[in-house]
Amino acid sequence: MTESIMSKAATMEIPINSNGDTGTLTEDDSLEQAANLQWSLDEKVGSSRDTRDLQQVMVSGPNLNETSIVSGGYGGTAEGIIPTSSIKGSNMHHSSSSSSMTAEEMTRGVAVEKLETVKKWGYNTYKCTKQMISERFGRGSRTVDLELEAQIEVLRDTKRKYENMLRLARALTNHFYNMVQTQHALGDTFADLSQKSPELRDEFGYNAETQKLLCKNGETLLGAVNFFVSSINTLVNKTMEDTLMTIKMYENARLEFDAYRSDLEELSLGPRDAVAMARIDAAQQQYHVHKEKYERLRSDVTIKLKFLEENKVKVMHKQLLLFHNAISAYFAGNQQQLEQTLKQFNIKLRPPGADKPSWLEEQ
Repeated sequence: MTESIMSKAATMEIPINSNGDTGTLTEDDSLEQAANLQWSLDEKVGSSRDTRDLQQVMVSGPNLNETSIVSGGYGGTAEGIIPTSSIKGSNMHHSSSSSSMTAEEMTRGVAVEKLETVKKWGYNTYKCTKQMISERFGRGSRTVDLELEAQIEVLRDTKRKYENMLRLARALTNHFYNMVQTQHALGDTFADLSQKSPELRDEFGYNAETQKLLCKNGETLLGAVNFFVSSINTLVNKTMEDTLMTIKMYENARLEFDAYRSDLEELSLGPRDAVAMARIDAAQQQYHVHKEKYERLRSDVTIKLKFLEENKVKVMHKQLLLFHNAISAYFAGNQQQLEQTLKQFNIKLRPPGADKPSWLEEQ
C-alpha cells in the first residue's frame, strides 16, 4: 500500500502555465510535499504497529521467570546476566539442601563403619587361615593345653557313645510301642471271639484278659522308657552340645591368639625403624587382646567340663536305675513293682483316652 502511494506521489502531474513555465510550486516545494506525504503515511503505519504490539504485550505479559538482571552498560558480556529464577530458588531450597546434606553424612558414616567392620573381619580371617595352613603343614607352632585337650577328646568320645545309646533306646521304644499296640488289638479280637464262640468263651476270655494286662503293663513300661529317652536326649543334645559350642569358641580364640602371636614374633625379628616400631606396638596390642580372650574362654571350658561331668553322673545314675527297675519288673510280671518304680521317679502316665499334647507341652 505504501509503495503504491509513493509511486503515485512520484508520478504526480505538475501544473504548467501558459508560457511553459512551472507554476507557483518550485522543485524544492514539490519534493517537500512528497516528503511530508511519505512521513504522514509512515506515521500511520507505525502507529498501527505499535498499537498491535502494545495489545500483544498487555495480553500475554512478560515472563518474569525468564527475565534477567543485566549488570553493566548496554552491550555488556553474558557474564553479567543473572537469571531471576536462581535468585528466587536459592532461598527456597536452602533448608532442603541442608537436610539432605545431613542425611547424606549419616549414610556416609554408616557406610564407613560397615567398611571398617568388613576390613577387620577380612584381615582377621586372612591371619587365621594363614595360621591354620601353617599348622597343618608343620611350619607353624600352636599353643597346646595337654590336660584340657585330653578332657575335650574324652567328651567328644562320650557324646558319640551316648548318641548311639540314645538311638538304640529310641528303636527299642518304637518296637515296644508296636508290640503294645498289637497286644491291644489282639486282646480286642479275643474278647470279640469270646462273645461269638460259646464253645470257646472261657479260653478266649482269659487270653483276652492276659493281653489286656500285658498291654497295661506295657504302657507303664513305655512311660518309664520314654522318660529315660527324654532325659538322655536333653543330656546329649543340650547339655553336652552347649559345652561343645563353648569348646568351639575356645578353639577359634586359640587359633586367633596363635595367629597374632606369630605375627608379633615375625615383626620382632625385622628392622626397628619408626614404621616398624609402630607396627610392632599395634601387633602387641592385638596380641594382648586375643590372649585375654583365649585365657577367658579356656577358663570357661574348664568350668563347663567340670560341671558337665558332675551333671552327667547324677543324671545317668537316676536314669539307669529307672531303666533297670522298670524292665525287670515288667518281664518279671510284677505289676505292683512296676507302678512303684514310676512313683519313685515321679513319672505320671497319660490316661489312655487323653489327647496328644500340644507342641508347647512337648517343649
